Amino acid sequence: MRCGALADHVGMALTVTLARVDADLAAGRVPMARQRLRGLVSSFPHDPALRRRLAEVYRLYGDPAEAGRWMYLEEDRDADETGAFEARYRTPPARMRALAWQGSEESAPTPFAAQQLAAVRTACSQALGREVDWGDSDLPEPGDGEGRLAGFLLGVGCLVAGVAMLGIWVYGLVALVG
Repeated sequence: MRCGALADHVGMALTVTLARVDADLAAGRVPMARQRLRGLVSSFPHDPALRRRLAEVYRLYGDPAEAGRWMYLEEDRDADETGAFEARYRTPPARMRALAWQGSEESAPTPFAAQQLAAVRTACSQALGREVDWGDSDLPEPGDGEGRLAGFLLGVGCLVAGVAMLGIWVYGLVALVG
């Protein structure tokens, strides 16, 4: 397939999928529309119109954090949604992963988007103590290193419950035999 023919095919597939998204939304199939848009954003991460459409679908769900996630690179983003996104994805590595950007900041569609991407990447590099790039696969997963106290307390609680159950069992066994 020639390069021009491939571009035509990709453009036609994008148009067909967006028409399906519109049909899904018109029929009330919001989860299917969301799934289609997530796939498109994954395939075309530099397209701001797709990110904006995905944010609109998350608004239908009443999920401001996800709407903020997909509008994060837009200058006209909603401050409350941005705050919800930043609260859900608290660390720079988590934000960097969540934005699902591919390539460099230079491929951003606007200067504002390039500035946002550079700020997130720089904050992530500082947090990890090393340079990172978009697409690095060795970024910590969300939750890595977060909530250690909660995990410790959960472990202690399980241990206490286990010891208590063992004590009740031993007490019952002694009462039964004696």
